[in-house]
Amino acid sequence: MKVLIIEDDEAILRMLKRGLEDEDFVIDTADNGEDGEYLASTNHYDVIILDWMLPQKNGIEVLKEIREKGILTPVLMLTAKDTTDNKVEGLNSGADDYLAKPFSFDELLARLNAIYRRSALKGNNKVIIDNIEVDIDAKLVKKDEQIVNLTAKEYELLEFLIANRGNVVSTEMIQEQLWNNEEFITSNVIQVIIYRLRNKLSKNLIKSKRNLGYFIE
Repeated sequence: MKVLIIEDDEAILRMLKRGLEDEDFVIDTADNGEDGEYLASTNHYDVIILDWMLPQKNGIEVLKEIREKGILTPVLMLTAKDTTDNKVEGLNSGADDYLAKPFSFDELLARLNAIYRRSALKGNNKVIIDNIEVDIDAKLVKKDEQIVNLTAKEYELLEFLIANRGNVVSTEMIQEQLWNNEEFITSNVIQVIIYRLRNKLSKNLIKSKRNLGYFIE
């Protein structure tokens, strides 16, 4: 995932950059609104992390201007403004999610993955891979026109892999996405779910890269 961080607090910017790079994200940064808007307008990003209070041009101004340019990149707003009115203003200006400071990195990462996932699947309510059809809206999976019964976690993992189709996702990313650190699991649990999905759908559907993770081509 390629992410643009627009944040003027040096400590927060450094923490986010280091943490996301540790998750194998590609990161660009800007410490003011004008530079941030320029980067957002001239490059492709999967997600933008945008602070509200910025020098030169605030986050709401940046958000409105990139939306007016037709840039639909998902935006996660960061701000100390945490009243309901502030949240409504941010969302109505085009933000996809809102995270009040102070925040935990784990929560930010989970929200980042969630809005990217929603964006990646937007407009594709049905995904067909060989003889397998996944209806995202109905959360229904068919193989050879026959409904395949999946558990909640099996379906969530399948949808997550489809959202990241063509990219390898690590067991850590899967754990963060499906469990959000709410409960401790081991990589063996993920392996079992992958095994069940392969048995129910196709042994060749989900591929693995040793010591890296899983992917769907």
